[in-house]
Amino acid sequence: MLVAMNLRSKAVFAVLAGALSICTVPVDAGSPKRPVIVELYTSQGCASCVPADALLAKLTKRADVIPMSLSVTYWDMLGWKDTLASETYTRRQKSYAETMGHSAVYTPQIIVDGVTDVVGSREGAVEWAIDARAADEEVVPVSLHETPQELQIAIGGAPDRAKTPATVWMFHLKSAATVAIGGGENDGHTMTYHNVVGDLKAIGQWKGEPLSIDLPRASMESLPHDGIVVVVQSGGGYGKVVGAAMLSHPAFAPM
Repeated sequence: MLVAMNLRSKAVFAVLAGALSICTVPVDAGSPKRPVIVELYTSQGCASCVPADALLAKLTKRADVIPMSLSVTYWDMLGWKDTLASETYTRRQKSYAETMGHSAVYTPQIIVDGVTDVVGSREGAVEWAIDARAADEEVVPVSLHETPQELQIAIGGAPDRAKTPATVWMFHLKSAATVAIGGGENDGHTMTYHNVVGDLKAIGQWKGEPLSIDLPRASMESLPHDGIVVVVQSGGGYGKVVGAAMLSHPAFAPM
């Protein structure tokens, strides 16, 4: 269902409620090259999304990529309400479209590192976009560490970017979600989605200086997830990704 939908609104800048502490800390400059962020905008009510969902599952096997599935809401009108969809993800996709100068959004759409959008079922184009971003030498190191009390996020410094602050996003992921679809174009099919985003919030701003964000684990225990991704993204939060890290199966995640 490669069909365009008109933009209706700008994204709401979400800030994580609750206690969090922010301070500056050093990060090892020798951190390894970061993985490339791949966001798939999909829908359970979209028949042409099925190959893109399969491609995303394939990408989860790669260590150099963090693929994430975000279900949008605008195909719910076809008779099946997507059980994984959120207006937050729909707004995020529309904000990307505005940033990129597009007048519409579509599914399946893959956005690579916040800068390249590709039809999500076109594997060759997706691979090319990933390879192009992997060659980018601008890397801000991000590390994630959990303790019994909190999740500790450490982001390295890049003084030359001090005048261009970036948004720090936190995604909570479910590694797999199986859905029996009872309507829409995929009626009667049972689909398994991978690296499904179950929650997305902006948790701070990075301004070129080393940064630490400590989040109480109690603020995340109720979220259905078994993975956490932190992304440092310029352009008001909808531009180039400069840093990212993933923590799989955190101990505080409900299993």
